[in-house]
Amino acid sequence: MRTSILPAIALMLAASPAVAGEAHKEAFGKLADGTPVEAVLLSNTHGMKVRVLAWGAALQELVVPGRKGATDVILGYDDMTGYLKASNYFGATVGRYANRIAKGRFTLDGKVYELATNDGPNALHGGARGFDKHLWTIDRVASGAKSASATLTYTSPDGEEGYPGTMKVTATFTLTETNELEVTYRATSDKPTIANITNHSYFNLGGVAAGHSATEALVTIPAAHYTPVDTTLIPTGEIRSVEGTPFDFRKPRRVSERIRDGRDEQLRIGRGYDHNWVVSRAPVSGLQLMAKVEDPVSGRTMQIFSNQPGVQFYTGNFLDGTATGKGGVIYRQGDGLCFEPQVFPDTPNKPSFGSARLDPGQTYENRIVYRFSVARAAS
Repeated sequence: MRTSILPAIALMLAASPAVAGEAHKEAFGKLADGTPVEAVLLSNTHGMKVRVLAWGAALQELVVPGRKGATDVILGYDDMTGYLKASNYFGATVGRYANRIAKGRFTLDGKVYELATNDGPNALHGGARGFDKHLWTIDRVASGAKSASATLTYTSPDGEEGYPGTMKVTATFTLTETNELEVTYRATSDKPTIANITNHSYFNLGGVAAGHSATEALVTIPAAHYTPVDTTLIPTGEIRSVEGTPFDFRKPRRVSERIRDGRDEQLRIGRGYDHNWVVSRAPVSGLQLMAKVEDPVSGRTMQIFSNQPGVQFYTGNFLDGTATGKGGVIYRQGDGLCFEPQVFPDTPNKPSFGSARLDPGQTYENRIVYRFSVARAAS
């Protein structure tokens, strides 16, 4: 008697979860010397798409649903030419030390380390050739029932840009079926060093081709204090209350409402917002809300969570119309908003801010979750 195997196969297929999140590699372009640059495209069943470049472990595209369809919500370039010419850190992974270090100098265990200065007298985002200007290795690409992910790796040699220790870094990008983009940075070092790694995406939830300023968004930052800066954008060391200032975003505020308030010296210095908000005084074990962004027209809402203590809110103040981005759009001041969870700027020179130290045997970790949803239109 011959027994059919078809029912058994059907049962096996029914028991196996369908692959919902998809991830695959694709070519994106080439470096000046002809070296190919790959990308990974992640997608889910709700219309979200994420493209991650091996160049700078950068987010190049982030397509998010809204009331009237899905659209790309981050600034960037259509090809490698733009990223190589004037990156502006669009979507980039920045490190070893994100943000600024005063005079490109810090002391660790009694030794003074001199860093590359690339922002006036200061070091910014890891130096002249930080993590954003290196070709990372796409180490793992995975599709699954609940998510799709890509893990990229980079090894920063001892002494690169003046930083001590050989640092091994991983960046994992995961797109879930619940419309969350999770970005996790981890790093280890074979010598005592400092670490502060984050993502530098510029968001316009109305869509990068929407034709309106990102500063029309409503922003919430659940922080009672921020760190004011000097004329070179280095924190003074003060932790100042936001009460009664344009820096109070504890309740939703349209960014454009107070960004040009010249009565506030800090806004004059930063040409807008380019400051660190103190969400907590030290990293937390889980995740905490860093910011919430709402676009009233499209209904797109983004919540940002991280384990880091601070978030740098930057309103694209130095976008001056010289960069032509996706679809031939000229990027200007206020066209994108950056929310960068991180250790406070210049922490290595300000012990009162905490510590950015990373010792051998330890693992640095910055976990960032971007949670997207669509708000209903007001009736």
